[in-house]
Amino acid sequence: MATVKLTINGKQVETENNRTIIQAARDNGISIPHFCWHEKLSTSGNCRICLVEVEKMPKLAIACMTTVAEGMVVNTANERVVNAREAVMEFILINHPLDCPICDEAGECKLQDYSYKYSQGYSRFVEDKNHKDKRVEIGPRVMFDAERCISCSRCIRFCDEVAGVHQLQFVNRGDHTTIETFPGESLDNPYSMNVVDICPVGALTNRDFRFKSRVWEMSFTESVCNGCARGCNIDVGVRNNEILRLTPRKNDDVNSVWMCDHGRIDTWKHVNAEDRIAGPMVRKAGNLVSVGWDEAMAKVAGELKLFNKNEIAFIGSAYASNEDNFVLARFAREVIGSKNIDRLSHTVEGDEDAILIRADKTPNDTGAALVGIAPGEGGRNIDAIVQGIRDGQIKALYALEDDVAQHPELEKVLYKLEFFAVHATNANKSTRAADVVLACSTFAERSGTITNFQKRVQRLRPAVVTLERERALDGMAMSRQDKFTAPNDSWGKGPRRDSRASWRIVAAIGNIMGAKFRYATAEEVFADITHAVEAFKGLTYLKVGNKGAMLKFKAS
Repeated sequence: MATVKLTINGKQVETENNRTIIQAARDNGISIPHFCWHEKLSTSGNCRICLVEVEKMPKLAIACMTTVAEGMVVNTANERVVNAREAVMEFILINHPLDCPICDEAGECKLQDYSYKYSQGYSRFVEDKNHKDKRVEIGPRVMFDAERCISCSRCIRFCDEVAGVHQLQFVNRGDHTTIETFPGESLDNPYSMNVVDICPVGALTNRDFRFKSRVWEMSFTESVCNGCARGCNIDVGVRNNEILRLTPRKNDDVNSVWMCDHGRIDTWKHVNAEDRIAGPMVRKAGNLVSVGWDEAMAKVAGELKLFNKNEIAFIGSAYASNEDNFVLARFAREVIGSKNIDRLSHTVEGDEDAILIRADKTPNDTGAALVGIAPGEGGRNIDAIVQGIRDGQIKALYALEDDVAQHPELEKVLYKLEFFAVHATNANKSTRAADVVLACSTFAERSGTITNFQKRVQRLRPAVVTLERERALDGMAMSRQDKFTAPNDSWGKGPRRDSRASWRIVAAIGNIMGAKFRYATAEEVFADITHAVEAFKGLTYLKVGNKGAMLKFKAS
């Protein structure tokens, strides 16, 4: 594409000829304030805070709608621009309420930041402010405060252009302008909570997160959503060692800057839930009893030794990481000698769209298959495992991070097993049927990788501390990179659960049975994967980084 050269604040820059001034400035590290402009939405040009002076133009121009031209000279900070910007800020603040002490947006608010940086610092307006509706339940997941709204139209454009549903619209005129849904309708599309992210003020707030914390009291850890095979990039917000919210993190190759409401709300509540399994348990006299890790793992190893290799089956998990599944596959084939290994499918046909949501509701089905969670030649798949249990040929089952009892055929035959061990984060149907329950870490408590449907490997990083993680931070084996990305003191004094990464549990059981798994960190497991699995060759945690890395396959 053709390029042009222009000058911004005395600095000559080069950019594509279809860019606007605000884009050209941003590409070259020059900040121009903006409220209504958003890089992923169409331009509306109605807030006027991005006014700049363009040489030979009689009036100030809005940077978000003015296309660059060869030889253009732009000034974004001279006296004329500063005076206009202060006037715009004064106008916007005339009716804006002083809600900062109680507003959820405080600490992330563009209006707050710009008031400090670009406003004149006082107002000449002495009349009563115009009052509008507050605490409007504009949708099941979003609350609207009309007094705070600055009519930037971002939310309207998002619904129209991204979500593909016209649910919001301006009504009334002048200082009575506000946004509304059609009478009897609500803001309930599957992506509705993205309007909270893009609202530059506190007019639209997350009803689930509302009044729970100030943002500066939280730590934010880069991770990946586990709600479906898309693997949206996210930031995990934590205070006192409890997750309070998930927000999307920009990755144009995966989720742009969006995520669905299901991913925001439904994929992490189990981490804080009351039914979290606090530690390993063994069934004694018909009841599950809390025990130490040594006893639980010795129990599993001892029981598995009682069976022939063909009498033992393994079920991996598309919810678990590449590292967890890889070590389980090695354990099944190298230590036990069993080829009876597979995973459950959690695909909901038809429940997907052209935006982000995938029918596969697991984050790592692709990765699980690649690292060995498949029966292979001579092995039993899920259906054959079920039949084997029914016929009495399979007598022991080892399941990883999946509620296998949700499978209707498996649920019917679990009682036939002589031994059943399961890795679980929360109490479920499978744990109620298990002889040993091994408390494993959730996606927010472990380091590792998952592979999305595009075959992109992405990093999971621990945002919540377990007892295992706390010991690691105190000096035990821990990835050098993770030490530098460890969250801050907002972990606080919240609950510490005695759970462990599944790969660590499986490796320890394998070593009891005579294996020589010498993994100290998830990074070391991943290094082993890159040597054993062709598609992963050449990758490292550093190369995966915070944006992920595509797997490489040889052309057939």
